[in-house]
Amino acid sequence: MAELDVALIGAGGIARTHLPAWTALGARVRVYSPDGRAPALAREFGQSAAGSREEAVEGADVVDVCTPTDTHPEITLAAVAAGAHVLCEKPLALHPADAAEMAAAAGAAGVRLYPGHVVRWFPAYARLHTLVTGGGLGRVAVARFTRTGRYPTWSDWFADPARSGGILVDQMIHDMDIARWLFGEVVRVHARQSGHLTAPAPEGAVATGTAVLTHATGALTQVVGVWAPPATPFRTTFHIAGTGGTVRHDSLASPGLRVVGTAGQGAGAAEGIPSGDFGESPYLAQIREFADAFAGGAEPRVSAADGVAAVRIAAAAAESARTGRAVELAAPLAADGATDATPEGASA
Repeated sequence: MAELDVALIGAGGIARTHLPAWTALGARVRVYSPDGRAPALAREFGQSAAGSREEAVEGADVVDVCTPTDTHPEITLAAVAAGAHVLCEKPLALHPADAAEMAAAAGAAGVRLYPGHVVRWFPAYARLHTLVTGGGLGRVAVARFTRTGRYPTWSDWFADPARSGGILVDQMIHDMDIARWLFGEVVRVHARQSGHLTAPAPEGAVATGTAVLTHATGALTQVVGVWAPPATPFRTTFHIAGTGGTVRHDSLASPGLRVVGTAGQGAGAAEGIPSGDFGESPYLAQIREFADAFAGGAEPRVSAADGVAAVRIAAAAAESARTGRAVELAAPLAADGATDATPEGASA
């Protein structure tokens, strides 16, 4: 693989999973973060720090955006304008129109934009995709995904819906993306949320969300998310039922895929990032696939259009939770990022 010149913007928890992956792949990385944490993070992995975002981006083949969600559009558009490919952490944006603009700008500039929907690379979900798309469960009727982890009190912006979108948009978008990947387009969303929804969140804060997705095929998916007190172990589950059988998974009950929180794993651990006996890190597997595509190889298993679609579903869930009404989604975006219809959806 040709050596890539990468500008990593941000030095928080998710950057601590991206930087070792880029380093393992032989990339040359410049790290920039306005909070002053970039030099220490760069030294830890034998990379360099930049004094400004402009310095980091100048000449970069790829810009890796690992910053709070509300900053994603501006940083991504600037990177695209500079001629760089972009890996942007999920969600691409808080609002569907911004996500669509990011995808369209990348397409117009001839560069690639990929969202960091890393759950597609977690082994249980990758195997589930193979099973479902291969017809192993027949016609799927109902599915349920749950995701529980500690409330992200290490950074105040997570608890501020204006910056993160809250639990529906920040955390539950993972399983919304998986549901669409498995069962096709989502045409209707009905959601609820409760718990602590303002910043700063105190230790022990709890927030929950539930969303029911209706797919164009008629399949129904329930997505449940929990941000729980610090001692709560990270846990994901799924249960899929189809005409050909059912499949269940519980990350805490599967020794080969056991996932735990990172509290107490040492100073170098990234808070809130799952770890476990995955074999190869899903973050490394994801970035290898992106790096190959950036260097002219095959397209990865997630696209800019997928990232935009996930934002549309999550935004619809947030609207539904706010109004108490189901939200009907308009036609999805075209593959090139252009809008076939309004991306916002309309209340039912």
